[in-house]
Amino acid sequence: MRPVVQETYGPADLSGQRSFAGGFINFGYWRAVDLDLPLTEAERIRSQEDLYRHVLDAAGPPRDATVLEVGCGLGMGCAVTLREYGPASVTGMDIHPEQLRRARSTHAGLLREEPARLRFVQGAAESMPLDDGAFDVVVSVEAAQHFPDLDAFATEASRVLRPGGRVAVASFFTVDDAPGRPDELARLLDSYATGLDIARPVRALADAFAKAGFTGVRVESVGPHVWPGWDLWLSRWWEPGTWPRNFLRAYEQRILDYYLVTADRPGRNAGTADGPADA
Repeated sequence: MRPVVQETYGPADLSGQRSFAGGFINFGYWRAVDLDLPLTEAERIRSQEDLYRHVLDAAGPPRDATVLEVGCGLGMGCAVTLREYGPASVTGMDIHPEQLRRARSTHAGLLREEPARLRFVQGAAESMPLDDGAFDVVVSVEAAQHFPDLDAFATEASRVLRPGGRVAVASFFTVDDAPGRPDELARLLDSYATGLDIARPVRALADAFAKAGFTGVRVESVGPHVWPGWDLWLSRWWEPGTWPRNFLRAYEQRILDYYLVTADRPGRNAGTADGPADA
């Protein structure tokens, strides 16, 4: 585990910061939230749950499916999946032992009630301690910006998926691989300057999936439903020009965007989507 990740999700406990309400750690999908009205914590939590809903819907109907979340954090998305989608089981995997301790504590009741349907395991995206072909669906929500090796993640996602399974990843990436993008982001955003977030084009993830044998790779920009709401929420505490507000600036300058990337593992019951990646 990289030291900056260990600190951010361990002692610093990003999930406890007021901008990440309800224990989720994501920027939110604000499409169903009226941004012209005052935002409350309820709308903030709705945005974070809606990001999971958007990803799970794109992953295909998870009902009766075995679902893996890579980078599960406190497991709030695992709880949404169990509560609303009727999967056979959900496995939350995270690299950070402290996050898993918090997840097990937060969901102690659910773990007692659903011992066969919910579990949390420690593991890295690039080396998953999970059986081959164990899952119908692999999702990852706002974690891939931390993964050191996207090729290894894609290979592992393919390995743990059954034939016909699908992977769906939501995260933020640079819009292209133009020279200087990492330096631009490091000047704008502390999370890139410290190395917490890694500057890579979305094409790198799409190509990694294709290289790992996935088909029907699709790239969808969801930035219009992420960045304005996130920035408006941050305005409660941060003035314009402060670094957290620069996420919107990086988006408006066409440096950074938020994407949903989906792909199918070939085999029986594979999705009907087909064709080259579209970034």
